[in-house]
Amino acid sequence: MEYVHPEALVSTDWLADNLGASDIEIIDASFHLPAAQRNAQAEFAANHIPGAVFFDIDDIADTDSDLPHMLPSPEKFSSRVRKLGIGSETHVICYDSNGGPGAAMRAWWTFRIFGHDRVSVLSGGLPKWQDEDRPTSTDETPIIEKHFFSKFDPSLVLSFDQIMANVDSHEYQMVDARAEGRYNGTDEEPRAGMRKGHIPGAINLPFQKLMDTENFMVMRPADDLQTIISDACIDLEKPLVSSCGSGVTAAPLVLALYLLGHTRAAIYDGSWTEWGSRDDTPIEV
Repeated sequence: MEYVHPEALVSTDWLADNLGASDIEIIDASFHLPAAQRNAQAEFAANHIPGAVFFDIDDIADTDSDLPHMLPSPEKFSSRVRKLGIGSETHVICYDSNGGPGAAMRAWWTFRIFGHDRVSVLSGGLPKWQDEDRPTSTDETPIIEKHFFSKFDPSLVLSFDQIMANVDSHEYQMVDARAEGRYNGTDEEPRAGMRKGHIPGAINLPFQKLMDTENFMVMRPADDLQTIISDACIDLEKPLVSSCGSGVTAAPLVLALYLLGHTRAAIYDGSWTEWGSRDDTPIEV
């Protein structure tokens, strides 16, 4: 079995052959939890793929929200990506410094939700690129602004109210991509003040299972993805919404489904940071 939509991924070989192409823009979408005490933007300045620009998911976001990196308005998204040199005809290549366990895939999903389908994830990300002794740079990439038109697709994201209604309606299959211990409520949450457990009715499929953890976190082959998703009792004929801690590592499942030809999976943007911080939400452990 082959991927139905292989264009959602590009290899390091492909990117090396296409570095400098006029219709390509490479973005580093690296993101780290506060507890990691890492500065993604500073790391980018010190080491990035030549020609890349930094895509800050905490800035290209609704910064008026109390929740982290919630989706921005279409107007703000268009404004920010134009200033990164991205136009409506640009092929955007997303990578991150962790190899792809969420941030690059979150950026991929964000472009899609704003109507831009010419977007791919670099398989293996920066770790694989560096392991292959490919070039990196500290240079600031010259940017020429381009025209970018956003067309927001609300079906690819669900709100708190929609998730609350779904607890009773079961319209969507809710899949929780966090680790099993967080899903079960036996592990501590990385953010202070969070309740522990999961949204009632949610299926647990930790995002790491979708990736070859011994091979730079590249996405597993199509047959493996099909088996893993089936073994989790996910019905691919029903609507699905993915959630995680803050809407980042929910994206690998959405990408995996897209690769298999299921293009309409959504993300609960507030995820557990929203649900677990409230005292009016039902929780299972």
